[in-house]
Amino acid sequence: MALWTVHGDGRPPLRDAVVGANERLSWPLTAGFGAQHLLAMFGTTTLVPLVTGFPVATTLLLSGVGTLLFLALTRNQVPSYLGASAAFVVPLSVAADEGGVGPEALLGGIVVVGLVVVAVGIAVKALGVRLLESAMPPVVTGAVVLMIGLGLAPQAVSAFGAQPAAGAVTLGVIVLSTVLGRGLPARISVLLGVLAGWGATALSGGLAEHRVRELHAAPWFGLPELISPELHLSAMPFLLPLVIVLVAEHVAHLKVVAAASGRDLDRFVGDALIGGGLAVTLSGSAGGSALSSHPANIGVMAVTRVYSTAACVVAALSAVLLSFSPKLCALIGTVPMGALGGAMLVLFGLLALVGVRIWTAADVDFADPVNLAVLGTAVIAGVGDLTLSLGELRITGMVWGSVGIVVLYPALRRLADLRTT
Repeated sequence: MALWTVHGDGRPPLRDAVVGANERLSWPLTAGFGAQHLLAMFGTTTLVPLVTGFPVATTLLLSGVGTLLFLALTRNQVPSYLGASAAFVVPLSVAADEGGVGPEALLGGIVVVGLVVVAVGIAVKALGVRLLESAMPPVVTGAVVLMIGLGLAPQAVSAFGAQPAAGAVTLGVIVLSTVLGRGLPARISVLLGVLAGWGATALSGGLAEHRVRELHAAPWFGLPELISPELHLSAMPFLLPLVIVLVAEHVAHLKVVAAASGRDLDRFVGDALIGGGLAVTLSGSAGGSALSSHPANIGVMAVTRVYSTAACVVAALSAVLLSFSPKLCALIGTVPMGALGGAMLVLFGLLALVGVRIWTAADVDFADPVNLAVLGTAVIAGVGDLTLSLGELRITGMVWGSVGIVVLYPALRRLADLRTT
């Protein structure tokens, strides 16, 4: 039995048509949609290991392998690309700087975080999805999605501001292609926008000189560097709180895809957590950054309305191949930061508004003081990156926001309901 059925005649679908997870278009078109996913994830998935001191090619390799593992464990029903998680940057840096934790111990912490996420997924499968539904109803998942989308806004604005001309070209092409385009141009608007910003910058001589030199010097073939993790208890307090973030991100991803594609994916929540957790464990065990559902790739699916896992497989296989070619990695590394920023402005904005869509679809009551006070505070804590110290431990805003939404809100909700009965 084929993994994917051909959607229609394989040609670009009608404007409002949705290409499902187990459908695909013609392979050339599917490759184009995979290229969009590749470009969407590339900036963060290469930047995070650079900042945290892990090998870039290794993270790229394991993001591709981790994505393939995730798709297999979710039985080809949950489209996703697992890229490097930006939520780990600050905790890893603090653990290294203030905790004196070395790279091997940091990788050990990532492995443990992944295993805990796997345990949560097993519990969800064993006890039923209602376990998670009680903790993360639509009011909660909508808030998580909104927080993630808005929390990434500074990253998009910073990238755009680095090269405003490239960002403006990219943003303009994406918006015009999406709004005015028909057929294929509307579906591949992100790819067209990034290519336009990239090409315009190259023609004007604005590509970063050090990136061009790296491109010329890079060999065509090279093996990714593998690093073995070590388990040290000193790293755990800095990284274990991120379990909540990863669980929230994976559940939010499923809710976003379900809301946008019109499918009920709740039965795959446990599988997604197991797959995502194993991908994190695999990455940490070989020297790669922690992985999670990549927000920009969720935005790509929302823009294109193509939820085909075939496109995700193409992107994952491309990432694996790139990891063995420093030359090709360096080529994509010449994509202007402004072009990526222009694309991220659109994609992260769409992601944030999908959170609002989840709320409206569930008729969330915002006259309710619990919804207003708790969710509003938690979202602002996450978006504003409220970083506080507990002794030597620094907890970032994304963790505080996730704790407020996923843990504190249900508890206060129950207290409020008991008071009114």
